[in-house]
Amino acid sequence: MPQLVRLYIRNVLFGFALAVAFVATLLAFNVANLWQLVSTSDMGVLAVVMLVVFNTIVFAGVQFAISIMAMAEDKDMPAGGLRQHDMQLQPIPVRVDPPSRLQRQLRR
Repeated sequence: MPQLVRLYIRNVLFGFALAVAFVATLLAFNVANLWQLVSTSDMGVLAVVMLVVFNTIVFAGVQFAISIMAMAEDKDMPAGGLRQHDMQLQPIPVRVDPPSRLQRQLRR
């Protein structure tokens, strides 16, 4: 199996573990009265499964992104940014018309 696929599967499993721990914590601390809602509803199991699945998607995606970005080596990155465009600021004259009679009256 390619190494990238193994890395992805490992991160999905890690995301699943994080999601299970997160949902268990939500239910244990009864956040937003979630435990009461899940335990008294006939669709509570489905709600918990959906929470775990969707949190697995989020946590696995974040974990995979972090692990891919951590693979970058320092030599791949340009040092100090791109400085080829060293611009000098130059003032531009702007013509300003004198205020009209209506504008002078509004200022008073």
